[in-house]
Amino acid sequence: MTSQITTINPATEETIKTYDMMTDAQATQAVQACHDAFLQWRNRSTEARAEVLRAIAKELRANKEDFAQLMTREVGKLIGDSQQEVELCAAICEFTADTGPDAFADEMREIPGGTGVVSYAPVGVIYGIQPWNFPCYQAVRYAIANLMAGNGVLLKHAENCTGSGLFLKQVFEAAGLPENLFTVLVIDHDQSDKVIENRLVRGVTLTGSDGAGRVVAAKAAEQLKKTVLELGSNDAYIVLDDADLDVAVTACVQGRIYNNGQTCVNAKRFVVTEKNYDAFVERFAEKMRAIEMGDPMDENTQLGPMARDDLRDKLAKQVDDSVAKGARAIVGGAVPDRVGAYYPATVLVDVAPGQPAYDDELFGPVASVIKAKDDADAMRIANDSRYGLGGGIFSKDEARARKLASQEFDTGMISINGFNIAIPNMPFGGVKDSGYGREHGGFGMKEFVNIKSIYMS
Repeated sequence: MTSQITTINPATEETIKTYDMMTDAQATQAVQACHDAFLQWRNRSTEARAEVLRAIAKELRANKEDFAQLMTREVGKLIGDSQQEVELCAAICEFTADTGPDAFADEMREIPGGTGVVSYAPVGVIYGIQPWNFPCYQAVRYAIANLMAGNGVLLKHAENCTGSGLFLKQVFEAAGLPENLFTVLVIDHDQSDKVIENRLVRGVTLTGSDGAGRVVAAKAAEQLKKTVLELGSNDAYIVLDDADLDVAVTACVQGRIYNNGQTCVNAKRFVVTEKNYDAFVERFAEKMRAIEMGDPMDENTQLGPMARDDLRDKLAKQVDDSVAKGARAIVGGAVPDRVGAYYPATVLVDVAPGQPAYDDELFGPVASVIKAKDDADAMRIANDSRYGLGGGIFSKDEARARKLASQEFDTGMISINGFNIAIPNMPFGGVKDSGYGREHGGFGMKEFVNIKSIYMS
């Protein structure tokens, strides 16, 4: 009997659709078909590939409303966030199309007795394992870069957004991407390991938890295959002594509840100096308390449901465990009595090492506020994490904040006096348990290419 995946609307708990999973033979055939398509695609000029990416951008915008509604039904994103996600993905396509041909142009270098040529060649089929929190963006982020490079792309999407993965394939092919060059694999974890082992797969990229990253990286390493890993974080936003509290509070609230609090680069830990702590907590708590949960399809809703019941329940347990170990919930902190995977905007104080709220990633609308003695202590606490994806600094002295960001903050992306997620022309990625490798900003295009040295005597 064929195994199946059933997607559920987390706001209503109603069934959306049921999908048959691939057999092992079908998954193997799909990898082969993607490789066969790659053999043709790799010979297209970078300019020709770029034109297809521009067409994909147009097709994404043409299908924005349908795609946005599907994402909101599948994972509970606010409808406005879903629409913005499609626009971001279209912008990624355009940036990659505009910069890709120059990025992959041959480079000439002087060598003894002749000329050296640095050439960039695609390597083959790249396998992406992606999460549910950005059903379009997570797939587009690595797929578009690798299509520009000339590679083929496989996608294993999270089960609860299976429909979004298949919708994206339709968009790509409607825009003129060759059939099978972007292939969605509807498979389970055991089958996924076999895909990594397949000799036609040349690289693996994953966005997910650090635990999942260790498993996938180990499996790929057994096959001597390169990986790029983006593994979540526990981003610290530092409020220094000279911060503008109005700016800090507004940005911190936005940074915590964006995408219903389910983003790897959400602001999660708020490290506030003793000078500003009481005032920050009062203002921050007031704004978080005012955030109301509602229907994610309603454009006026501020906070939708989490993506699944089990994710909501895990978050609730992390909050309960933190409170049991000394934290206090001054806003929210309890599962509401209503249909759907909802959890309220929550503020925890008295957060300390040994609590999940300090040590672990809380993937939902829960803020951990931590008091620091002074600016130096705030930076120490910010770096006191096994993660290092994003973070923020609030200070009126922008030059000093920039210096702290570049020299002392042990993380991959830092926002100064604001909150940012992903911008096409800036690199995206982290350090420590947040993974390795970079996407966006032109860097992702060269993660899975063969950089050749050609010696012309």
